[in-house]
Amino acid sequence: MMTKLEVLFTRNEIEAAVRRLADEISSDYRDKNPIVLGVLKGSFIFLADLIRLLDFPLEVDFVTLSSYKEQTESCGEVSMDRCFTSDLKGRHILVVEDIVDTGLTLHFLIDHLRAESPASLRLCALLDKSSRRKIPVHIDYLGFTIPDRFVVGYGTDCAEKYRNLPDIRYLEKNV
Repeated sequence: MMTKLEVLFTRNEIEAAVRRLADEISSDYRDKNPIVLGVLKGSFIFLADLIRLLDFPLEVDFVTLSSYKEQTESCGEVSMDRCFTSDLKGRHILVVEDIVDTGLTLHFLIDHLRAESPASLRLCALLDKSSRRKIPVHIDYLGFTIPDRFVVGYGTDCAEKYRNLPDIRYLEKNV
């Protein structure tokens, strides 16, 4: 089987979306000293670019969740491999995710975060594949809505490959 990668969003389109999101987030969080919680591994490039555009005090923490187990389809079981270390009680939390797909992973995370009694909880996602949603997820800050294709690049992967691509591409598998 041969895999072909087609560009869905160029680095310039991604940069423009990240700037737009940073502007929206800045107007909402300027005086709140939020904890920006990155969902690893996929969000790390997006998160780094985003927070460099935010010109107010903030803290960064990370959580590692998984539901793909090196496949291109979610297995439906979510696990938390690395938990956040910050005390979230009474804090403003901004979750940063690379892609929202079925909603299972984020539903799992949001339930955990709500149990910590934050002052507020919002979600920023670069990509939304809403056509695959199984559980509703509200995205407060969204970069792009994408078709039902498996995407890689700009931090997203397929079995740990392609994270380093500067643009977002979709996999086309040919036999």
